Amino acid sequence: MKKYIKLLSLSSLLVLAACSEDFITNEPFTDKVEENFYKTPKDALQGLVAVYDVLQREGYGGFLLNTETASDNCYGGFGTADSNVALELDRFQFVTDKEMNDPIWETCYIGIYRANILLEHLDNIEWGADTALKTRYEAEARFLRAHFHFELARVFGDIVPLDHTVKSDEFQLPRQSAEVTYALIAEDFKFAAENLGPENYSQPSNANYGRVTKWAAEAYLAKAFLFYTDYYEKPDLAGVVTKAEAVNYINDVVNNSGHNLVEDFRGLWLASAASANVPYEGEGNNEMVFAIRFNGSGNTDWNLHEGNRFAVNIAVRGASPAEAPFAQGWGGATVTPVLYNAYEDGDIRRDATILNYAVDAPTFDAEAAGVRQYTGYSWKKFCPITDEAGQNLVSKNGGDFQIDNYEDYPVIRFSDVLLMAAELNLDTNTSFAQACIDRVRARAFGDDTHSVPVTKASIMEENRLEFALEGHRWFDLIRQDMATTKAAVDASSMPGGFETSFRTETLGWFALPQSQIIISNGTIEQNPGW
Repeated sequence: MKKYIKLLSLSSLLVLAACSEDFITNEPFTDKVEENFYKTPKDALQGLVAVYDVLQREGYGGFLLNTETASDNCYGGFGTADSNVALELDRFQFVTDKEMNDPIWETCYIGIYRANILLEHLDNIEWGADTALKTRYEAEARFLRAHFHFELARVFGDIVPLDHTVKSDEFQLPRQSAEVTYALIAEDFKFAAENLGPENYSQPSNANYGRVTKWAAEAYLAKAFLFYTDYYEKPDLAGVVTKAEAVNYINDVVNNSGHNLVEDFRGLWLASAASANVPYEGEGNNEMVFAIRFNGSGNTDWNLHEGNRFAVNIAVRGASPAEAPFAQGWGGATVTPVLYNAYEDGDIRRDATILNYAVDAPTFDAEAAGVRQYTGYSWKKFCPITDEAGQNLVSKNGGDFQIDNYEDYPVIRFSDVLLMAAELNLDTNTSFAQACIDRVRARAFGDDTHSVPVTKASIMEENRLEFALEGHRWFDLIRQDMATTKAAVDASSMPGGFETSFRTETLGWFALPQSQIIISNGTIEQNPGW
């Protein structure tokens, strides 16, 4: 079967001779297919863009929403008339929708497939003397392949790692051990770190704005090292990256990348900046080491994936102009009071991260809006905004408020780099580790008087506060141990449908989509506890 590659425009008209043998045997003239496409560097760039394009498929049922709901940061939420899927996800149940995690599985494997297609055709390109460009495209594709594998492995545990496009006799490949998967992840990120240049692409004025970099690859190696060595209790990253190498990678990003913290944490987020009346730093700020870029150019076209489709899920349910600058959405993943109360007085991250209705929208009527599991708190990070009259800015500019939101999703910020550096240097360079965590806390409080002794526990707590609602918390919990996860997640103190009980027999892994169990013909078994 031909694998068709979508083109933006076609201008050729093919005149066919009826019933001729040429009609049957000629290759397509009006469509680009795998067999005739990968010829020029321009073709390779289009193939690379196709891999990047998959990053934007973050929405309902995706990585960010599902992991935050599973954590102690959020309940299921949404509306009183909505399905029970979000509640079951929060309660570690698997009843109503056996495909509840399919968007994660499907999106990541689409990304892996597209990366492998490109990688397998790089040798077919007529590169001429520009072999450095070939190496760069390979490095970017391998970075993205590692990103998708890492998301899958952190969510589902043992997966099917793919370093090539599968053939017809490989459709029922078994899952591999974590060591095999993480070795591929580590090798891909290492290749990217060694073959991408030292540029910092965080500024929109840069021609390569938004593309992955050496610094993103080094930071990702550190992140993979910390998760793998903690969860699986191993001394190195699948035999590929040692502790000393991980330290060198993350220290290089701290000292040499040119990335830095923005001055005001509130300026990182649209709604936070608007509600606090501080300047919005913009998507191209120097803190973003690796971010998924969105824009509103989809113009209400559901066939495109240009805009942020996640934001509408957590925005204020039934918002009216009275709730300006917070725009309307579905009220999913209501924030727990435990998270709100975890912040110290004076920590500006609390009110930049969490929308407190009593303060930010005191006239909001949760009952009239039909909010399920209303806690008085919701997401301020990623919440879309309105103008002063309460009109949704996306709709005002001709977009669909459900699919055309434009705020980026930061996968790795420089504060993440600092806290990973603190953790990795904890045993060998305590003064450097202390300096790293101090930088994060100094920004949070606006002074140098809130230093805490650097320990594994204080770093974990700082991760919790700094990256709340950014998709970090669940993995910081399960990489410690199941008892820690259960103690944090279990909730019974709030009456009326807020009860949550983490089942340690799941080992922290999500349920596989049932369709994958079925089509594997028994090669893949469901995760434990599901």
